[in-house]
Amino acid sequence: MSFKKQIPNALTLLNLFCGCCAVIFAVHNHFIVAAMFVFGGIFFDFFDGFAARKLKVSSELGLQLDSLADMVTSGLVPGIVMCKLLSLTIDKPETPVEESVWNAFFSGEAIMPSLWPVMGFLITLSSAYRLAKFNIDDEQQNYFKGLPTPANALLILSLPLILELQHSELMNSIILNKGFLIALTIVSTILLNAPIVLFALKFKEWGFKANATRYIFLLLCVVLLIVLQFAAIPLIILLYVAMSMLDVVIKGEY
Repeated sequence: MSFKKQIPNALTLLNLFCGCCAVIFAVHNHFIVAAMFVFGGIFFDFFDGFAARKLKVSSELGLQLDSLADMVTSGLVPGIVMCKLLSLTIDKPETPVEESVWNAFFSGEAIMPSLWPVMGFLITLSSAYRLAKFNIDDEQQNYFKGLPTPANALLILSLPLILELQHSELMNSIILNKGFLIALTIVSTILLNAPIVLFALKFKEWGFKANATRYIFLLLCVVLLIVLQFAAIPLIILLYVAMSMLDVVIKGEY
């Protein structure tokens, strides 16, 4: 078996490794570390496909392995994070985060008084369905149908990062609102499988004319991240969807 053929698969397995680590840290409320591992996993997820194309070693095995890794890093982890965030909305105000009812449930010390947190796993289920559809769809080579799971994972993981690192009372009150989290969960599950065409950040050539939308999008992402930090990520996802829909209107089709 050629060593060159295994390079993309090795990168995919690193994505899976990052996802496994992120699961452990997310379960124990270490959201910053979990997010860092998810970012690492998404990095490897991008470059495994890039390596496969450049080395001309794309394979059916690689496609299946990629989706299995994404299921953990970009499917299970955001589901856990949303469960944790929803659990915070049913805690008593005086209860420390470390002693939340959700943690008590996991430790067997108490029965969870609400099933709302489990709703977060709708994101995981929708991610699995989206990845399965992607594996049997031969059309999604230059574009995506529905929001890619890594983009959705970034959207969900941005919430605890905003809470822990930006210290904005306004943003905190919005994020820790049960109605907001439930609405975001529903929107997330819909976007993952919505019949909308979104451009892929794959460059077949580097010319501006052929990649104008991609270059403008990346430039706006940099500006938003500099100005708004992690709070920019939800806006970037909205921008991604809006620019993709506008691109379809202008070009007619991909």
